[in-house]
Amino acid sequence: MTDSRHALIIANDRYTDQGLKKLKAPAQDAAALERVLHDPQIGDFEVEVVHNASADLMRRRIQGFFNDRRRADTLLLHFSCHGLKSESGELYFAASDTEPPLLAATAVASQFVRGCMSGTRAGRSVLFLDCCYGGAFSRGSASVRASGEVNVLESFAKDEPAGGRGWAVITASDSMEYSFEGSELAENTAPRPSVFTHAVVEGLETGEADLDADGNVSLDDLYEYVYRHVREQNPHQTPKKAAELQGELHLARSRRGGIKIVAIPSPSSLRAALHSDDFLTRQGAVTELCNRLQRPELPVAEGARQHLGEVAHDEVQPLADLAAGALDEIRLAPSPDRLDFGRIPRGSTPPKRSVSMQGPPLARHCVVQPKQPWLRVDPTRGGMEVHVDTATPGHLSGDIALKGVADESLIHVEAEVTPADGPPKPGPHLSDDSTTPKPQPEDKRRTVVIDPSRIPSKPKEPPETPEQQKRTDRTTPSRRAPALAGAALALAVTALAMLFMTIQRGVVAVVARADAGVTGNVEDDIREYGALTPLIVCLITGAATLVVGAFARHDLGARREHYTKQAASGTQTLTSVAKGLAIPTLVLAVLAGIAYLVGSAHW
Repeated sequence: MTDSRHALIIANDRYTDQGLKKLKAPAQDAAALERVLHDPQIGDFEVEVVHNASADLMRRRIQGFFNDRRRADTLLLHFSCHGLKSESGELYFAASDTEPPLLAATAVASQFVRGCMSGTRAGRSVLFLDCCYGGAFSRGSASVRASGEVNVLESFAKDEPAGGRGWAVITASDSMEYSFEGSELAENTAPRPSVFTHAVVEGLETGEADLDADGNVSLDDLYEYVYRHVREQNPHQTPKKAAELQGELHLARSRRGGIKIVAIPSPSSLRAALHSDDFLTRQGAVTELCNRLQRPELPVAEGARQHLGEVAHDEVQPLADLAAGALDEIRLAPSPDRLDFGRIPRGSTPPKRSVSMQGPPLARHCVVQPKQPWLRVDPTRGGMEVHVDTATPGHLSGDIALKGVADESLIHVEAEVTPADGPPKPGPHLSDDSTTPKPQPEDKRRTVVIDPSRIPSKPKEPPETPEQQKRTDRTTPSRRAPALAGAALALAVTALAMLFMTIQRGVVAVVARADAGVTGNVEDDIREYGALTPLIVCLITGAATLVVGAFARHDLGARREHYTKQAASGTQTLTSVAKGLAIPTLVLAVLAGIAYLVGSAHW
């Protein structure tokens, strides 16, 4: 999944109009869906959530989401809110400030969303609608009545987008049906995901939606899974789908793609000890499971892993933490996880690099799958050897997928194949070993079992030349954007602290002015108690937060290739939190300043 992937989640569960019932699911839907879509091991989407927004803000965010996209982009828009039909038959999505008699002005029309989807340059756009659909509104009435049909798909399947390759719409329900939250419709139940969104999240998170077990969850896979799940939970609710797509659209990776090992169950005495009433007995059993997890006999280790998973989920905190720590040790850990072959002359003997697998035997047992045809992988006792096909000139960038019993990992590979008559300029990682690799079919999966006693030692490389050092610098992950994002968050916290100090001192000054009676002067009291200084510092640091955060986002966007996914995700999170703190802080500080300027002359 090398294309750029973006998701916008709109969740509205609070409405100003009393005729619209409050929904319990949307907030829960947004949190669960954001988590699974953003997970780099599952959806790998850049996710934005808009919660309880006004109609105007919803329109702005939706149009901004579809604007300025590229053909390689995949967009996913998810609505979790009330769906309303006007008397003329037009479908609308309710905002927090929607007034039923004024749908055109205070709600978001499906025609507007369809126009944004039709006008985007993104290659593929997917729309999920998890809405409670109501019928027409009578004049002067503020309550919903379910009369007439709300045919949702007809509102989106009228026009095929002109700019992109395709579109798809999946609805939680259609026509006279409603989208249920649990067993009730928008009633006073405890917050939990709706039936539809719960099925989407569960299918993606567990990998159960990968119906053909090919390692990817396609749109068709997900719809079939959600349809069956929703119908089992509520026979009166029927998800629907409409699509115009070229080829298959993969929405997520599947966790089911890992290899399977037939486990040998732990001894019955050990299983009995796990259910003992005595804490020390259970602790000893968990310790023994941790020891069995390290065993070279993979079926024995797999049986221990399955039992430790149950302990981590069901046991008390100390034992659950012990089990979770042992399970963390069997995650795939290739070393290195990034290879740069530098510049390689076309047609030359393919260089090779060694990758070792770390951890206990179960962590080194995996399926290796090159994702590009120019990548070659040969298994070794210590891990694998990676080769690059030098037949095609140009910049090469690709990944090798590793799938184990517990998780997945990637090895990123970069190379530049130069014309045959160009000067041979080997990269910093070019090996002196000229052994010709064994031919290997493209995209062939291999199971690699590594013996830790045979892990080869890392060869000693010659010192880098200045030119090689510059090239290495370009491929070394940068820390500039995360550092700027951290500084922005620190400035935002400082601004917030200064605002609290300003309010505290301002309150003391106002009380002093009240005690002074007619002889008092609020301006003198404000200055005496030092309320202006923290206010000025608050304004400066708040503005600096927005500037530094903007620099961090700009650097991340301009030099995306210099950052790992973790660094990019961390930068976006930090800058979002900093912005969320700085903007309301600045607004309150400005209002406090205005109140001081206006009030000091009259009180």
